[in-house]
Amino acid sequence: MSEVPVEEYLCTRIRRAEQALMAHHEAVLRGYGLTMTQYTVLLVLSREDGRSGAQLARACGVSQQSMATVLNGMQTKGLIDRTASAAHAKVMIATLTDAGRDLLDRAYQEVIVLERALTDRFDADEHRRFCEFLDRATATLVEQTPTTPAR
Repeated sequence: MSEVPVEEYLCTRIRRAEQALMAHHEAVLRGYGLTMTQYTVLLVLSREDGRSGAQLARACGVSQQSMATVLNGMQTKGLIDRTASAAHAKVMIATLTDAGRDLLDRAYQEVIVLERALTDRFDADEHRRFCEFLDRATATLVEQTPTTPAR
């Protein structure tokens, strides 16, 4: 096996890019009083309103317990409403309020600046290919994720 410097590992590069992306978004969102998870909840609800805490937890990659805390805070701030599901009385369904939609719209206008800056770094063919590469990398990462814990 040839020794590849750690700086050249694809996983290292992916992690650095993800850390830079998260740092940017967190800095922008802090100005709106939002965490990345709260922003993601608003974004998910803006695309498909009426989601359970479990559905939102999966979409945000957090535990259901963490999501319950996030949703309670967002409801207190007036960003979402929660009502009992018609099908399951114990399941609470979150919906976006006008205040939540307004805050999302304002934050999104600033977050999208980075998306445009990244897109501008590549010509159309490079952008298409880069997206294909990222999709292939993501598929490989998902395929390689163990389904049972290591011993």
